[in-house]
Amino acid sequence: MIELNQVTKKYMGKVALRDVDLQLTKGKIVGLVGPNGSGKSTTLKLIAGLIHPTKGHITVNGVEVDHRIASQVSYLSELDEYYGFYNVGQTIDFYASQFPDFNKEKAEEIRAFMKLDPNAKLKHLSKGNRGRLKIVLTLAREVPVILMDEPLSGLDPMVRDSIVKGLISYIDLENQVVLITTHEIKEIEFILDEFIAIKDGEIIGHHNVEQLRTEQNMSIVEWMTNSYQ
Repeated sequence: MIELNQVTKKYMGKVALRDVDLQLTKGKIVGLVGPNGSGKSTTLKLIAGLIHPTKGHITVNGVEVDHRIASQVSYLSELDEYYGFYNVGQTIDFYASQFPDFNKEKAEEIRAFMKLDPNAKLKHLSKGNRGRLKIVLTLAREVPVILMDEPLSGLDPMVRDSIVKGLISYIDLENQVVLITTHEIKEIEFILDEFIAIKDGEIIGHHNVEQLRTEQNMSIVEWMTNSYQ
């Protein structure tokens, strides 16, 4: 589904990723973990075709990634990139007009679950509610690859658990792979099938979460505590 082959990315001579090899298959929710500046967001942007590798190759479903890969990838950015003069309903309509794979009925279902007022102007939404809207727009697309960069950022800790549980209901794991970066590892660990640990632009671990728990009696956070020293 997703393959990175010896991928390096440099910004102004500084290495953000170095010789990364990675294969991800459909039917999994995968966490990408690591400290700030380790290369997590760069990895997602490369897969989404928003930036290009300095060296190496990236494919999605066997197709070399470029800007046209947006037809196969739904990307939730850590940044806000919406028109503030639209309301929630108008933003959903706009996305439906831009992406043929956008399922408006599903979007409305997720919007209701997220308790977003369709008439609320985006410029008046809190950071948490803008975050909820980003989740709506990302998961409503029926594409094979879902990329989510810090989807829980700005969300009230009191509602994170219910929202994470809700994510599972709106992901088609027979046909999709989901790659999530987050600092809220404890909140999402129970939905992850695998996690990839990255440090200084290099992958230092790729593990099955259940095997880690049963064979080594460790959580992801415990593994990270031992590995990031």
